[in-house]
Amino acid sequence: MAQTKRAPRDLYAERDALPANMVGEIVCGALHAHPRPARKHGEAAYALGSELYTPFKRGGNGPGGWRFIAEHELHLGPHIVVPDISGWKVERFPSDETTAYTVVPPDWLCEVLSPSTKRLDRFEKLPIYAEFGVKHCWYVDPNEKTLEVFILSDGAYKIGPAFADSDPVAAVPFEVHTFSLGLLWDDVAP
Repeated sequence: MAQTKRAPRDLYAERDALPANMVGEIVCGALHAHPRPARKHGEAAYALGSELYTPFKRGGNGPGGWRFIAEHELHLGPHIVVPDISGWKVERFPSDETTAYTVVPPDWLCEVLSPSTKRLDRFEKLPIYAEFGVKHCWYVDPNEKTLEVFILSDGAYKIGPAFADSDPVAAVPFEVHTFSLGLLWDDVAP
């Protein structure tokens, strides 16, 4: 839930004082605190990350060349956001950073939508991702069993393909690999 706007140092202190079961993000000068994701949310994020890891990180049956981090804090200007999965092309991956957060915007990210964060993810964080040049955003909704693809073009997102239920997914920037969306909600046997 958004709180009133305060000085950045106060927001950082409040965020750092949150209980361990809460995620704190600073978006547009306001602290947003919400509980850790529910099981369905976590399972969908893990399944998607697992599906992309072998072909795009390790290069098994795919091109490789990517680095992924789950639930990693990004500092994008004055904003602190925590997408469910962030991905960088290897040549842009900030391997020399030693902090618990990253300041280099990812090339791709995925937000798994929860009832408590859906509006924040869609209406406040998506424009921030565009402002900082995140080329591709995927929005997964485990309750609706959907995946929406957003592609940055001329500083704004265009809606790309959308998938539902157990549709085969082949979407930018990972279009060389096809998988069943049903894997994210156990609708497909491995």
